[in-house]
Amino acid sequence: MSRTRPRSLRAQLTTANVLLFAVGLALFCVASLEGLERFLVNAVDDDLRDARGAVQAVNTNMAAIQRYADLGAPISAATPPTDRDLLFIPLSRTGQAQPLHRPPDERQQALARALGAPSRHDEPATVRSKGVAYRVTTMRLSDGNYVLLALSLEPVERAGRRLLLLNVCAGGVLLLVLAAVSQLESRRRLRPLGDMVETASAIAEGDLTRRVTARAPASAEVVELRSALNTMLHQIESAFEIRERSGTQLRRFVADASHELRTPLAAIRGYLQLSDKGMLDGPQRDRAMARMTAETDRMARLVDDLLALARLDQTPEMHATPVDLTRVVRDAAADLHAVQPTRPIDVDVHDLTIEGDEALLTQIVTNLLANVRAHTPQDAAVKITLRQEPDQAVLEVADEGPGMAPDDAEHVFDRFFRAARTRHGSGLGMSIVQAAVEAHGGTVTVDTAPTSGFTATVHLPQPTTNA
Repeated sequence: MSRTRPRSLRAQLTTANVLLFAVGLALFCVASLEGLERFLVNAVDDDLRDARGAVQAVNTNMAAIQRYADLGAPISAATPPTDRDLLFIPLSRTGQAQPLHRPPDERQQALARALGAPSRHDEPATVRSKGVAYRVTTMRLSDGNYVLLALSLEPVERAGRRLLLLNVCAGGVLLLVLAAVSQLESRRRLRPLGDMVETASAIAEGDLTRRVTARAPASAEVVELRSALNTMLHQIESAFEIRERSGTQLRRFVADASHELRTPLAAIRGYLQLSDKGMLDGPQRDRAMARMTAETDRMARLVDDLLALARLDQTPEMHATPVDLTRVVRDAAADLHAVQPTRPIDVDVHDLTIEGDEALLTQIVTNLLANVRAHTPQDAAVKITLRQEPDQAVLEVADEGPGMAPDDAEHVFDRFFRAARTRHGSGLGMSIVQAAVEAHGGTVTVDTAPTSGFTATVHLPQPTTNA
């Protein structure tokens, strides 16, 4: 089944404009013709009334009229001059045309017959005889006879035909001009829509950076549509970029996770193969079991970290409760001291309670101190500071360790990233810290340099109480 191609908006607008103008022009033509006809007919009526008054002023009966006609005198010296063919026809009481100076001709007789009863035409009226329209009036004489005065309306009709022809010709030219101008103007006005079509086609072909450019003149509706379309295109481009970035991160994440898991699995498999072949005995078997246990614990920690990141990536459901952040920091510092009793630890905290998820907040502090424990010597001092600033709580963990190179610091929050100075850990601790902080609507930054230590600063919004 074939589809009919829709008409273009330019063609529809042009057609609508031409049709509306044609209707208006037709109404104007009818009104002008009607007005001209009324004006000219009124002029004819005025001439008939003037002629009737002139005749009535000096002639009272048919005998007087005949006498004037025999002498060849004018009907009345007061008759106004006119370029119209004024018919002066004497009528009997029954309406028959009477001779005046000469017998009535055929036109006069036909007009008299078409008139009917002469007494009904005291006021000018239109009578058609032999295809010609006349404006007629009658005047009763003192002897009971009548005089018929008639003026042909052929000049009026001729003027109407000329005006109609002029209107048709001028209207046709105006319609053609209007169609051309409307087509050009609609093309110019709708050019922004064409730009939108071109932009959409370019985007469909893969150019996500294309935008609809501003073009003058443009109506308010077109400007709003262009703005909305550009906003939508920006969001689409951002969505594609996020999808591509997420896909890249996911592929790298899977590759890194595979690499991290492959090493302990290979070690466990090797020890199992040696044990299966009877190549381990006594102390070697005990050492192999210890190594397999350590690698198993390493994989367990890695899987736990991966699960934590997966939950945070999926916008975790926050169980927000008032959390005594001071207690969380003191407990984490005590744990670090228990593991590394020789490490100098300076704790500078103020009583501070915020709304948040206690498990995630505990993991933030724990991971920051675990990062210190794993990547700095045991004699490197660490200072933990917790303070309140306007509308936020600030946690700062600063160590006096070897620090990091600027190139490494740029990737400190990347997953599975480990600086060249160390190979401890899975490289997920700081990624978990960043995800947990962002889940609370906060930010985390680092300040480090070689031989200048490492400082991590966490900003958490909206502390609720300050004791």
